[in-house]
Amino acid sequence: MNPRIQLGVSPLSWTNDVLLDLGNNIPLETCLEQAASAGYRGIELGRKFPRTAAELAPLLKGVDLRLASGWHSGFLAERSVEDEIAAVKTHAELLRSLGANVMVYGECAKMPGVHPLDEPLSLSPVLTSLNVDVYAYKVNEFADILLNRFGLKLAYHHHLMMLVEQHQELDEFLAKTSDSVGLVLDSGHAYAGGVNLTQTLKKYGHRVVHIHLKDVRPDVLQRVRREDLSFNDAVRAGLFTVPGEGCIDYSPLIEFVAMSDYQGWLIVEAEQDPRKEEPFAAVSRAFNWAQHAFQLSAPAEEIAQ
Repeated sequence: MNPRIQLGVSPLSWTNDVLLDLGNNIPLETCLEQAASAGYRGIELGRKFPRTAAELAPLLKGVDLRLASGWHSGFLAERSVEDEIAAVKTHAELLRSLGANVMVYGECAKMPGVHPLDEPLSLSPVLTSLNVDVYAYKVNEFADILLNRFGLKLAYHHHLMMLVEQHQELDEFLAKTSDSVGLVLDSGHAYAGGVNLTQTLKKYGHRVVHIHLKDVRPDVLQRVRREDLSFNDAVRAGLFTVPGEGCIDYSPLIEFVAMSDYQGWLIVEAEQDPRKEEPFAAVSRAFNWAQHAFQLSAPAEEIAQ
């Protein structure tokens, strides 16, 4: 049993945030009810979620789900910290008012070499396309303000087609940022981006404040690399699946969660086409896998505390 850990789910299995046709017909209420029925205690924000506490709180309470976190598309590579704080204010206030204590940050600025998610993966930006020291300083400052002003820990997301993608980029970014900059460790993006989980957790495990669990289908990854598909095409092709159903070796992450003092969420997240992978069945299998793999067999009341 591990009462330090809470098991949540992302709405991406029901409705994709970027590819609007994937799950566009699935009501938010269906997503919430099925997430709760599968056994999850929390959920992250998605594009169909109301963005006021007055509207969202009753929906979550009605199915006994907590708000685990939410994604913020950041532009610190282009704009000032002051402008970024102004941009995140409403989002951060919503997260904190509903009990979340971490905010997922994805760098979306269009720096030289940065391409949209429908460009080939070979055109992924490189961290060295900007002054890394200046960027790290800005992320540090943003993280400090986010914590002091809103009570939220920054969970920086290493992500395909974003500035911090590959192992050496993640290592350099973490080396040049302070401990106030937390990390959301995403198993699927780590595997596809060549991040060495064992090395990263050994060196920077204390920086992990949020965890996304998804798996990778190896045959699809081979095709994505061979045909140089875009990220969006890779998602449509089924690159990602729920944890335990792909090729990822989760033993380093399982050992980390068991042996470290990590306290927080494990979020099952697998952006798939709901017409090909029925959401409730997929996330239910993932719930059972995670309960067994991470030994989360405590009663739900204990896990939720």
